[in-house]
Amino acid sequence: MLKLATSLVWFTRAATGIAFAVLMGAVVIQVLGRSGLTSSPVWTEELTRYALLFLAAFGTGLSFRSGDLVNVDIISESLPGRWPWLLRLFGAIVTALMCAVLLVPAWKYTSIGAMQTSPALGWRMDLIHVSMLLLIVFLMLFATARAVFMILTGSDGLPENRVQELHP
Repeated sequence: MLKLATSLVWFTRAATGIAFAVLMGAVVIQVLGRSGLTSSPVWTEELTRYALLFLAAFGTGLSFRSGDLVNVDIISESLPGRWPWLLRLFGAIVTALMCAVLLVPAWKYTSIGAMQTSPALGWRMDLIHVSMLLLIVFLMLFATARAVFMILTGSDGLPENRVQELHP
């Protein structure tokens, strides 16, 4: 299970990096085009938006894992005893369940895109809409992994960055 989680982290990091590289490349082409060095291609703005969608899709699960995703823990972490652990477990389980509930609507949204194409690039929009499905799937996987590791190993369930803050 640990090897699967490590592979998931590696894959999402690589995919996030690729999406970011595409985003940067498209923006550089836009800037060069607007500065008068070359003409600005129409497709760069569209590609930038799509790269940003995939950046969010692959990066959200990693943000959940590292604790960089929005987290209000000022109250839960000040509670005594086992309460903080229980609230972190509850949060991970609820996040995973909500993502599971959203899988079918996200799949429908993705499949609707098969009937559309992007205006500038001419790509099928289901290839772009799948970013929302990926976001939900990866967030669900990372939330499930946190809950499972908390239950099976008795870990504190603190995100990576939070553990480093509390235990330098």
